[in-house]
Amino acid sequence: MAALLLLAGGGYAAFGIVGGDVDEEDAEVVAAREPLTAFLAAWARHDARKAAGYTDTPDEAASLLTSVLTNLKPSRTAIEDGEGRKQGEGKARFPFSVTMQIPGAGAVTWRSHAQVSDTSGTWKVEFTSSMIHPELSSGRTLALKSAGNRAQVLDAEGEPLRAESLVGTVDPVSGKGASGLEARYDDILSGGRKAGKSLVVADRQSGRAVKELDEAPAAEGRPVRTTIDPRVQEAAADALTGSDVHAAIVAIDPRNGHILAAANRPGGFNRALEGRYPPGSVFKVVTAAALLKGGMKAETPAPCPKFARVDGQRFENQKQFELPTGSTFADAFTQSCNTYFVDARNRLSDTDLRDTAQAFGIGGSWDVGTTTYDGSVPVTTSDNDKAAATIGQARVQASPLVMASVAATVKSGTFSQPVLVPDAVKEKYEAPAELDAGVAGELRELMRATVTSGSAHALKNLSGAPHAKTGTAEFGSGKPPRTHAWMIGYQGDSDLAWAVLLEDGGSGGADAGPVAQRFLGNLAR
Repeated sequence: MAALLLLAGGGYAAFGIVGGDVDEEDAEVVAAREPLTAFLAAWARHDARKAAGYTDTPDEAASLLTSVLTNLKPSRTAIEDGEGRKQGEGKARFPFSVTMQIPGAGAVTWRSHAQVSDTSGTWKVEFTSSMIHPELSSGRTLALKSAGNRAQVLDAEGEPLRAESLVGTVDPVSGKGASGLEARYDDILSGGRKAGKSLVVADRQSGRAVKELDEAPAAEGRPVRTTIDPRVQEAAADALTGSDVHAAIVAIDPRNGHILAAANRPGGFNRALEGRYPPGSVFKVVTAAALLKGGMKAETPAPCPKFARVDGQRFENQKQFELPTGSTFADAFTQSCNTYFVDARNRLSDTDLRDTAQAFGIGGSWDVGTTTYDGSVPVTTSDNDKAAATIGQARVQASPLVMASVAATVKSGTFSQPVLVPDAVKEKYEAPAELDAGVAGELRELMRATVTSGSAHALKNLSGAPHAKTGTAEFGSGKPPRTHAWMIGYQGDSDLAWAVLLEDGGSGGADAGPVAQRFLGNLAR
């Protein structure tokens, strides 16, 4: 018998002779062995396309081999070829065995056989699914399945978390976390390196395992507990029901930064925690803090014309409104007057907005227990840049989580870094600056007035003494520009701060306001 050993990565085939001389093989068997040797050598090197070229149906062969190699991800493959036998004129059959070193499953071995035929003077390997593995048939592939019991992601009450964008998904074939918290905490949930993988036959369309081929030692995963309050999460998710734009709601506890809700519509991308958006006028909370620290008072006169011009650039208020003569800074804040804030830029240095934002934790590196975008407020580099930054445009960026945290900082007076998975947080980010207590008090009064007599009037009749700020953030290059709708706030009589974002959703007061109203109304029931 002639034996052939083929190793992945070796780039060559080594022959050994067992029980006779290779010349004793039938001439046709010798001719048939040549394409088979090349096929198996390419397979052993994990070169599916090269291997398929030696078969009679290269596209089908390449597709299945690619699927198998992609699913199993073997670190090493060895294929041993046995003695060939004639199967009639122009046909020969060869047994072979495959051994793959597969991460999580160890060494997996199976035996199969290949038929090689002479078609019009050219020997080709006859490709069939069962040649790759005897348990395979058309439409099936080899895959891995996790052994053992996978634990669940839990809410703050210890129940399975019902928040698709946070939890993420598990690959149906491999059993490995594919996105969200399932991916981030895959080792914990699955049992880590103790978790074995078993070889299965799987349907290529659905990925569903249809037959177990071996067994792996079971492993017990450990659950991952989050801070999500199921009642708050449900209220947020229900508030977004029916939204015809991409939207998010985040709620946090101002006392400790615990994230109580993170709802996204539609699911998939976790825009609530990871999204990057211009915050628009909700950023005026930060700008107002900088101005108040510099000596501004609520009663300071604040002209609010329709337009403000900066080096040829025109800024305007939403729908080009203007406030009457005698208006104050409190009026400009509660009515969200862009032109006043733009004109007040001369009261601020190039670093003031950056430095004030730091007191709200913006731009730090937050250790939340999941992926987040933690905001950016760069030092301004020109008069126009500063003008736009005062109203949350230009290069100012934030996530809904960041803006909910801004509202929470106003409520508590101190930044407390948001947290989703407490056990995973190694070191909470500490803000390098503190919010002045007097400034925090004035911001609370301004945000309450925004509800009672300003642009957040959608919340006026709700219980709980809501405090809020609206925002309409321009983006893109359209004429007129498209806008994201924002509203942020907190409840005066409870430990809840929140942010609402509607992507390309219109106006903060008119569009985000009713969503915030539904959210808070749901919680009041």
